[in-house]
Amino acid sequence: PRHNRSRIASHLPPTLKNKMKFIVLISSLALSVTSFTVPTAFSPRVSSPPATTGLTRTTKLFGEYGASSTSFYTTTEKQDSYDDLDSILDAHCADKQLQTVIREMLDACADITEALRTALVTVEGSSNTFGDAQLSVDVIADEIMWDACKTSKVIKDGASEEDPIVRTIHPDNEYTVCWDPLDGSSIVDNNWAVGTIVGVWGKDTGFIGATGRDQKTSLVALYGPRTTVVVTLDDGVYEFTYGCTPEGCQLEDGTFAPWICSRKDIKISEDCKIFAPANMRAAQDLPGYKALLDHYMADKYTLRYSGGLVPDVYQQFTKNQGVFSNPTSEASPAKLRLAFEAAPFALLVEKAGGKTSDGVTGGSVLDVVITAVDQRTPLCIGSAKEVDRFNDMVCMVN
Repeated sequence: PRHNRSRIASHLPPTLKNKMKFIVLISSLALSVTSFTVPTAFSPRVSSPPATTGLTRTTKLFGEYGASSTSFYTTTEKQDSYDDLDSILDAHCADKQLQTVIREMLDACADITEALRTALVTVEGSSNTFGDAQLSVDVIADEIMWDACKTSKVIKDGASEEDPIVRTIHPDNEYTVCWDPLDGSSIVDNNWAVGTIVGVWGKDTGFIGATGRDQKTSLVALYGPRTTVVVTLDDGVYEFTYGCTPEGCQLEDGTFAPWICSRKDIKISEDCKIFAPANMRAAQDLPGYKALLDHYMADKYTLRYSGGLVPDVYQQFTKNQGVFSNPTSEASPAKLRLAFEAAPFALLVEKAGGKTSDGVTGGSVLDVVITAVDQRTPLCIGSAKEVDRFNDMVCMVN
């Protein structure tokens, strides 16, 4: 406060008083030669008229700020009310056992959400079968998924990307569930969005010897500022959001349903202007992939790529468009797991009207037979016309 300044100054030594006088003098001189006001977070961006110096040309110090013309913002409008998980499943999933496994997997995703809020990202001192160092959050997420299987009323077998062995838990139950418990381990320490990927096969096929098209359902959870999950139901793809408390959605006891339906019957358009190019090193070996990347840049597509499979593909459900590409070459081999990552995402994208490519024949990745638990695959997935372009330029099959 101003009235305290003289009292504080009276306790300062003479040398410091002189230094302060000098600083004040210099500050006054600096202010006298400026003719504009610097905007701050709390003041409007208004500049004073420039000083008359005899110059006929002045420099504009502040440009106009605004949204890029290549940005894609949400067009989703607030609703008066939202359906909860149970009402959507009752209306759009006829199989009661399938309803149960979906609920169980969403409960596990909710537990992973809470764990991510409190766990530090540290190295566990162990590695998975692929040689990747396991992080504390990987282990925690995987344990939550196994606990969900052990207490499940409908899950027969389970297989985790962290330890790709099919384990029978309840021999008389219905489903084989495969999961990547926390996709995005290389970016989770940045506090970037990561996710859980789940594919569900029936006991009539299992998943070894089956294809992705044999899945009964699949779901992908995205852990970001919010936790959202996209799920395939009988008539399309639906998104559920965890822990939201929108107006009009209170239950009779004053609480809120843990999951509400935030998007219904999601569609992915056949055209897009958003691209997420993975494994760009392969462009050194694949002239077609290099040409495809040049096309994206020349035609001013918007780059939206984080290095995490879940956020990089999930954006197709929120933006209703996009393409993710991950071709392979001899020097840059395939990393994506068919059963744990590619097939579950492919079921979701194709159910929403998108298209997929196995990166070799140009056929759907849902038609690739799963011959090994840790089988790898190239992948292109997203808006149909862009997957066709990938097939034409990279697979050279059209």
